[in-house]
Amino acid sequence: MAESSIFTPLPTEDGSFTFFSAEFGESFHSASGAIEEAELKFVNPVALRSKAVQPSLRLLDICYGLGYNTAAALAAIWEVNPSCRVELMALELDPTVPKAAIAHNLTDTWLHPIPEILAQLAADRQVKTTQLQANLLIGDARITIEQICQSFQADAIFLDPFSPPKNPQLWTVEFLGLVAKCLKPEGILATYSCAAAVRSALMAANLQIGSAPPVGRRSPGTVACRSRLPTPTYLPPLSQQEQEHLQTRAAIPYRDPNLCDPAETILLRRKIEQGTSSLEPTAQWKKRWLFTQN
Repeated sequence: MAESSIFTPLPTEDGSFTFFSAEFGESFHSASGAIEEAELKFVNPVALRSKAVQPSLRLLDICYGLGYNTAAALAAIWEVNPSCRVELMALELDPTVPKAAIAHNLTDTWLHPIPEILAQLAADRQVKTTQLQANLLIGDARITIEQICQSFQADAIFLDPFSPPKNPQLWTVEFLGLVAKCLKPEGILATYSCAAAVRSALMAANLQIGSAPPVGRRSPGTVACRSRLPTPTYLPPLSQQEQEHLQTRAAIPYRDPNLCDPAETILLRRKIEQGTSSLEPTAQWKKRWLFTQN
């Protein structure tokens, strides 16, 4: 495939590979392990193995990328319950990314039929079998999310854009409000980000939030659901430090009122709002906690 020449596989510490995005200036996965990230930052925090006892599950994979989160999810579900029927909606901006992952055989780590499913999804943008109905929607996720948010509710959502400073379009109050509409009452959302701006936007979407275990770095991830679940393991509480972070200017969220602004506009809008805010400066919070920890 001609598209594969755009991306060069980069090794990560768990032996799996990722790509680097020249457009966003970031790798698709952390250096500690691309597959490790899919399993520990996304699959485990949404309790997929526990949910797999159900006869069917719905997944929403936002920023599908190389397809690792979807692959890890399918593997976990079918390991527990081979008869579980999965309905997947995956959103991706650049169709060359999943095609390049297939061309470089990066998904061959998983057992049959997952590599074949990902190859067909990258090529045809849909897969239909007795156990799977999958669709890959290509384009700006701010547009594609509106196509499904009224009709598709997921048991698990993977929120995996590039970092907020690089890709603020997919971390705004408005976008995450639409994402929240796609979550079942008992569903769980997971993201690698613990940014206060992201967490405050999730809370603005009427979601409860908690910390997910850190993977490959000191910072935790975030899990969210519509209401606090009876098992606290699924929604671990925020630490005092994290709670106080949400009371600083760092928690001022990204905003995109018409879901069409470029990154520069969204970043500037937040910077202006932070400059006029009466909230505690984030530097002051950092200094206080650095003193406390020392």
